[in-house]
Amino acid sequence: MRLLHTMLRVGDLDRSLKFYCDVLGMTLLRKKDYPGGEFTLAFVGYGEESDHTVLELTYNWGVDTYDLGTAYGHIALGVDDIYGTCEQIKAQGGQVVREPGPMKHGSTVIAFVQDPDGYKVELIQLGTSAGHKPAAEPQMAVN
Repeated sequence: MRLLHTMLRVGDLDRSLKFYCDVLGMTLLRKKDYPGGEFTLAFVGYGEESDHTVLELTYNWGVDTYDLGTAYGHIALGVDDIYGTCEQIKAQGGQVVREPGPMKHGSTVIAFVQDPDGYKVELIQLGTSAGHKPAAEPQMAVN
């Protein structure tokens, strides 16, 4: 077995695709309308579905907001340069809701961004300890 995808319901598919593809650097892998069910599915990710876990963005026609509830937490992405990545996200209009820094009670460097529907995306610094700021260009990778 392997994890195939995580599904998020979105209120504006174009806005969400802009965030996940343009801001977070994912690729639109496939998109299909289902007129009989009045919904559209779009799959995005950092590689082909045959080799990578992806996100399924579900747009139910005519529904523009959802109650996110208290059970959902976040998705997580591993990044090579969390500081540069957050600056790049902000420069592209993304919202960083927790600046990079060590997690509470640990040394892992994390940050949080928020997508247009309010879903949280955790960024985790790969291969470094707290306080180290890599000089490399930001490169996002699925963690």
